[in-house]
Amino acid sequence: MASIAYHRPASVAEAARLAAADPDARVIAGGQSVLPAMKLGLLMPSSFIDLAGLAELRGIRADGKSISVGAMVTHAVVAESRELRAALPALSILAEGIGDAQVRNRGTIGGSLANSDPAADYPAAVLALNATIRTNQRAIAADGFFKGLFETDLKPGELITAIEFPISARAAYVKFRQPASRFALVGVFVAQTGAGVRVAVTGAATHAYRLEVLEEALAKRFVPEACSAITVAPQGLNSDLHGSAEYRASLIPVLARRAVQKLVG
Repeated sequence: MASIAYHRPASVAEAARLAAADPDARVIAGGQSVLPAMKLGLLMPSSFIDLAGLAELRGIRADGKSISVGAMVTHAVVAESRELRAALPALSILAEGIGDAQVRNRGTIGGSLANSDPAADYPAAVLALNATIRTNQRAIAADGFFKGLFETDLKPGELITAIEFPISARAAYVKFRQPASRFALVGVFVAQTGAGVRVAVTGAATHAYRLEVLEEALAKRFVPEACSAITVAPQGLNSDLHGSAEYRASLIPVLARRAVQKLVG
């Protein structure tokens, strides 16, 4: 087995330099996706760049208009944060439903977004909540961040430093989870934001995406019944041993209806 170098940078700048210098290096946040991929023989990095020691990537800060979550904040902290519970309770509830206790205490929000797993929960939240992904180089609107299967708009040497969420009036997330992994077979996040109603779907396609037909229906009538009238085409959706594309397509309006029901009571 080839040897793998290990780096524990002292700053984001150092981590970025290491990542830019070696295209085969792998940045580790919580390591919850990297290590399983290696066990399956899908990944063999030349080196690890471990961000665990970077305090500058932790912390949650609110200013009344938005709330910023550091990239290395774990799922458990997102779930338990008083600031998030008060400002964006739907995000905390989402984090509660990720994996098991071990995963929640190791996995991080920044690592999840950078990995862009098609069944991850956070991508639906950042899309629906109109969040901004801040990196060591720039600010990226959520609408332009997810590009494909495990593919994002991040460039070599570019690291997520924080995610900034506008504080929405109301939001809810509902997922139909795969019972073994607790990943979303399909998940739907509905939010009423300053930019209008936004609906994001995860688990159904190669990456999380917004569903405009549901947004338009809910913008006209924000009631659960508005979702029931929507039919989602299965073309381009995932099909695997857990569910066909047709099954996933049928789940989307059902889960959207349940999310809206949570909000209207």
